[in-house]
Amino acid sequence: MREDTVRTFVAVLLPDRVRAGLAAVSAELRGQIRGLAWVRAENLHITLRFLGAIEPERLARVRESMAAAAATLAPFTMSLGGLGGFPSGRAPRVLWAGVTAGAEGLESLYTVLEAALVARGIPGESRAFHPHVTLARARNLRGADGLATVLGAGPAFGEARVETLHLMRSELGPRGARYSALAEALLSDPSGAG
Repeated sequence: MREDTVRTFVAVLLPDRVRAGLAAVSAELRGQIRGLAWVRAENLHITLRFLGAIEPERLARVRESMAAAAATLAPFTMSLGGLGGFPSGRAPRVLWAGVTAGAEGLESLYTVLEAALVARGIPGESRAFHPHVTLARARNLRGADGLATVLGAGPAFGEARVETLHLMRSELGPRGARYSALAEALLSDPSGAG
């Protein structure tokens, strides 16, 4: 990575009470499943679009894209619950918490954000969007022993109001990633009704 690039992503941040519920389940599972690198509670979020290493001069286009996308949708509520795994439930390498209500709002937000980014010269995403909160990643390609046994409906983690998009910076350090907000864009009701 060039020294003048910034690793970034656009995210929906979660309220403290929801992150606390996710962290409590993670702590419980940590004792049952070996071979996972767990996401710290303060870093739990929903990634709408990972941008990776990006030059500072392109960050203005990302901020413009976020503002354009946020202006098209009204705030909405989502609920989090259940546990799943990527790439499959049989041999998962990523443990995630799902979105049980409000996924369509996140998908709409992703779609308009993606279109705004592409319109401003940011290369499009090749993978399908699946709204989730990453809780842990396997330390090796085989996955983690016992991870598949915890997947399913599982616990409810609560509701969160989606009102803001955040442009986040990710800095890797010896204790894992450290995130900081670079910009935000507020969702607004385009009809003026909300």
